[in-house]
Amino acid sequence: MPPSMTESSANKLVNGDVCHRTANGKKSSGRNGFVKNHCLFQQPQQKKYRRPSEKNNHVVRNTSLYNRPFVEQFEETPLLVAVLTYVGYGILTIFGYLRDFLRNWGVENCHVARERDEQKDFVPLYQDFENFYTRNLYMRIRDNWNRPICSVPGAKMDLVERTSKDYNRTFEHTGKVVKDVINMGSYNYLGFAENTGRCADNATGSTHKYGVGVGSTRSEMGNLDIHEELEQLVARFLGVESSMAFGMGFATNSMNIPALAGKGCLILSDELNHASLALGARLSGATIRVFKHNNMVSLEKLLRDAIVHGQPRTHRPWKKMLILVEGIYSMEGSIVRLPEVIALKKHYKAYLYLDEAHSIGALGPRGGGVVDYFGLDPKDVDIMMGTFTKSFGAAGGYIGGKRELIDYLRSHSHSSIYATAMSPPVSQQIITSMKIIMGEDNTSLGAERLKQLSENTTYFRRKLREMGFIIYGNNDSPVVPMMLYMPAKIGAFGREMLKRNIGTVVVGFPATPIIESRARFCVSAAHTRDMLDTALEAISEVGDVLQLKYSKHHDFPSSLGPWSSAESLLLEPSHVKPSCHITN
Repeated sequence: MPPSMTESSANKLVNGDVCHRTANGKKSSGRNGFVKNHCLFQQPQQKKYRRPSEKNNHVVRNTSLYNRPFVEQFEETPLLVAVLTYVGYGILTIFGYLRDFLRNWGVENCHVARERDEQKDFVPLYQDFENFYTRNLYMRIRDNWNRPICSVPGAKMDLVERTSKDYNRTFEHTGKVVKDVINMGSYNYLGFAENTGRCADNATGSTHKYGVGVGSTRSEMGNLDIHEELEQLVARFLGVESSMAFGMGFATNSMNIPALAGKGCLILSDELNHASLALGARLSGATIRVFKHNNMVSLEKLLRDAIVHGQPRTHRPWKKMLILVEGIYSMEGSIVRLPEVIALKKHYKAYLYLDEAHSIGALGPRGGGVVDYFGLDPKDVDIMMGTFTKSFGAAGGYIGGKRELIDYLRSHSHSSIYATAMSPPVSQQIITSMKIIMGEDNTSLGAERLKQLSENTTYFRRKLREMGFIIYGNNDSPVVPMMLYMPAKIGAFGREMLKRNIGTVVVGFPATPIIESRARFCVSAAHTRDMLDTALEAISEVGDVLQLKYSKHHDFPSSLGPWSSAESLLLEPSHVKPSCHITN
């Protein structure tokens, strides 16, 4: 481990300006022998944290750190909508327990996983709320997910039509294909998910030269020259000393965080961090503390408490404090307040792990992610992580940073030592698309796509707000969550959109809080203005049918109609034509 990553908290504090050891008989204000100093982000004590209302949700604690406007909106849920959402889930829960009672007595068949009779005395495996939710709620709208795609998932795509005769427990293909569905769900931010053009041609040539699979790890016989070329290019793109590529984005987080932190370390994680970050933190064995989403006061309080009190029981200084944040949060559409996070990280001598899975390539004038977006120095971020699955139309992930850090991970990361090396055509796809973004292909195609994505994002978000929908997130985020709230509207919205040839992603519990169900749109540079207008027209039509225009800036409906209850979920359809759930 490089010295910069292993320096003890005690040494950092002695030389820092945050806290100082007591001397001359002064009493310590904390158990760890340190005296508190000033805070960077002070505000009056709050009794309880709440999501900011719309009028102050774009407040920045320290505006001097920002070189551009930073506006995010999280409009509060209308009271009537919140009450009806709880009522809808209450009705579904009651009927769920009734059906479980009938299943227990054999009146109704049970088609989900459960313990065998001889295992009844064992600790139950399936008796948690998630399984109850799966049996009685998710199964009714399961047709909205995992729909097979039979084309390139670009701006438009073809879907395999399927039906269910047993209430979404199993599906049958009809043999028909739904053609030219406008894809508003894939993370194809820069439009590189394509089977023609320079990227596809180069990937084909790489397949002829290297084959598809490597059949070995990088440390054995799987280290190709194309892998080293990729890593050098990524380091140059990020503006860091060195980088390392991995074959799986999820494993880039879950397998590398345990190599960076362990027992005696403290991980400070945003409450809305991706599951891969949460898993990596748990596997590390470090102590984990969670701060409120994008709330710098909450983060600073945890940092100060960690320094003052140290480790539990022993009160020794933490070996390391690691802050985990994302560039763009994929369910909220919000952008991390990176300038403030970096200021806190420097002030309290912590380390920063930045996950740019959704922001790399999608933000910034050069597509360099949230660091480029705010015009910051990449050296201020200790560990830069990102994936190639979104903006680059490929697969895998990367870690970037100091050369000592990357050399350490090559010999200590499970994802490096035990995982098969990245497929050569995937590597070539990343190289070609990244060079286009950087302008090293001697064309302006990359700059044009970055500009087009920004314009599409601004246009799409503005139109949705004008229509009266509640949407979350930052004005510059291509991830656009539109709130549905009520359980009946999750499945209904996806199905109605597919009838209009629009492929969407609908999201509910456990991916979101149980009363904050939503549709999530992903804007792409490949979308034309006509495609966006067609999608917006369909969204408006479905929004009128389902009474989804909740925004206080829009005339609130006098009646929320039949979709406000759980009626549509209680009456299971014998035939459904579902929408799609597209994941990369």
